Amino acid sequence: MKSEFIFQSSPWFILLCLLAGGIYAFVLYQNKKTFSPVQNRMLTIIRGLLVSLLAFLLINPLLRNNKSTIEKPTVVLAVDNSSSMMHGGQAKLEALKKNLQQLKESIEAKGASVEIQSLDEEADNKNISDIKFNKKRSDLSQMLANIKSSYEGRNLTDLILVSDGIANEGISPTYGKYNFNIHAVGLGDTTQKRDVKLNAIYANRIAYLSNKFPIQAEVSSYGFQGKSTTVLLKQAGNVVDKQIVSFDKQDDLKQITFYVTAQQKGMQRFTVEVVPLNAEFSTKNNAKDAYIDIVDGKEKVLLVALAPHPDVKALKSIIEKNDLYELTIKIIQSDDLSQIGSQPFDVLILHQLPDIYGMGGNVVSRLLAQAKPTLFVLGNQTNITSFNGMQQTLSIAAQAGKADKVTAKFNTNFNLFNLDGDKLSLLERLPPILAPFGDYKPTAGSEIILYQRVGSLTTPKPLLIANTTSARKSAVLAGEGLWLWRLEEFSLTDKQEIIDEVVMKTLQLISVKDDKRKLRVYPISPDFSIDEKVIFENEAYNDIYERIYNQDIKLDITDEKGKVRSFSYTTTKDNSRFEITGLPEGVYRYKASTQVLGKGEVVDGQFIVRNTDLESLNTTADFNMLRTLATQNNGKFFVANQLEKLKDFLSSNKAPDKVTSVEEMNEFINLKWFFFLLLVLATVEWGIRKYLGSY
Repeated sequence: MKSEFIFQSSPWFILLCLLAGGIYAFVLYQNKKTFSPVQNRMLTIIRGLLVSLLAFLLINPLLRNNKSTIEKPTVVLAVDNSSSMMHGGQAKLEALKKNLQQLKESIEAKGASVEIQSLDEEADNKNISDIKFNKKRSDLSQMLANIKSSYEGRNLTDLILVSDGIANEGISPTYGKYNFNIHAVGLGDTTQKRDVKLNAIYANRIAYLSNKFPIQAEVSSYGFQGKSTTVLLKQAGNVVDKQIVSFDKQDDLKQITFYVTAQQKGMQRFTVEVVPLNAEFSTKNNAKDAYIDIVDGKEKVLLVALAPHPDVKALKSIIEKNDLYELTIKIIQSDDLSQIGSQPFDVLILHQLPDIYGMGGNVVSRLLAQAKPTLFVLGNQTNITSFNGMQQTLSIAAQAGKADKVTAKFNTNFNLFNLDGDKLSLLERLPPILAPFGDYKPTAGSEIILYQRVGSLTTPKPLLIANTTSARKSAVLAGEGLWLWRLEEFSLTDKQEIIDEVVMKTLQLISVKDDKRKLRVYPISPDFSIDEKVIFENEAYNDIYERIYNQDIKLDITDEKGKVRSFSYTTTKDNSRFEITGLPEGVYRYKASTQVLGKGEVVDGQFIVRNTDLESLNTTADFNMLRTLATQNNGKFFVANQLEKLKDFLSSNKAPDKVTSVEEMNEFINLKWFFFLLLVLATVEWGIRKYLGSY
């Protein structure tokens, strides 16, 4: 560690400090007849040094320390432990593990550190021999992104990806940008099999009752030129439509579209199945499911604005992303006021209303009289006094014509809906928007979602606040400039997700219907993987909606074929959940019943069990992807039996150690050792004077 003095003023001031200390000590001790000349000189030197050091602090010198650390290069061995890696046989996997262990030891012998990662983030990957190849999906891009994030700031120089190149989830890893070399080791069979495969199904997540909706299937074939087969569309095991597909080429791709009429509400499973041909390599990839929620209608949102504004366009873009909402926009300045609100609506958004001109006063009063959930968006044309009297969420004592430029800070104590606090740190990087200047007073029952942030100071003033306890649920966005936030988010992330999520979830919060049932039984997720437990949460309440326990609950689960599975269990304070295992894939409906305080209570609902074994759908190794990934990232590609070549390559291209220097600047007044030096000098002088009989 190297240290040096930094002076914030001229170093010549040191001479003045020494002079001040010398004069002070000379004047103090020149007439001390009680001490001998030697004692006087010794005390003069100590006092002069003490005073000089104290004066030295007045010129505020700095001590700069440069500390250097050396970090050895790190090599990550990233193993694709998906089940498709086992298609070559257990013997090949065991041989690969043994060779990888030897490679690891060889790299460590050269002075580098080797760490093991896999698709399983929670696994303790310390030993290669402990890795289990049982993952049902391969998201190689996510694995590489996690490694990049985990090793940020460390000396990660090389990554060795051991994989068959089959990425059946997420984007292709070749689209990522990495700051380390990637070497790929390919394992598997790249020979294309004679097969017919259902590549994908495309369908809307939501459809509306009695409407027709499309289900599109993509079918590929290899080795069946001149052959034909039938593609079936099934619902609940019954064939509802079918089409013939003919393959014209050796390697062919066909698209088929079925049009289905939504006839039953709720979650429906549709299966597209390709009838197998003779000599197909595998029939596991001949069928796929599409789960579509059939709903009776959309939630109708009425957005009324004083005048055209970029924020209105931003709100339109956000709401229309959600298929469950239907938006109508009315402008006070241009639309027929008598027609605004004449059609039924479920949620109301008022943009800069009530206004300072009084143009929309009667319309706003008429709309609010319907007691629908309302989102107020304030701006420089909002009449704050009238606004205060129209809702029970927020009161603002504003100064007319004045506004603050504010950004947002997420309230980490807010828990009425889930938001990712880490992602919401982006809010602090967004440009300021305009909020009314004044004193803000949230009303009782209101929950602050976002605080106003002025510069680097987070204020207690709410920027986004909601109240779900009043007779009319409402929320207030106390600022205009939402469109700026969405543009800046896209500039920073190439996405428009975070702002949209905050606004949409706020709208959902105030529009959700109150659940006054005394029994609530629901699955913790709307869908489960076939290898997961299906978990039900159970809640029971008394007449004043206090939680009660020890309820005997009967749960009936019905599959698509009408088969009923019945369960009975008792809730306790320590365990309010019930778990079910072994359910096959499909859509299930459940009904739970119990006696709550002597009165029968029944709830029902539905959930999905999905077959997520994507590994069985494609068994052809993709070495081209691995080769491209390595080339893009200054690496080399090797097949699994060429690990000796990889070992030689890494030996001849050893990465250097990373030297990191950290510079620290400390004021002398903050240095502990300097304080103790002054204390020692003062103590020694005082001790000598006391010893010599002076005060």
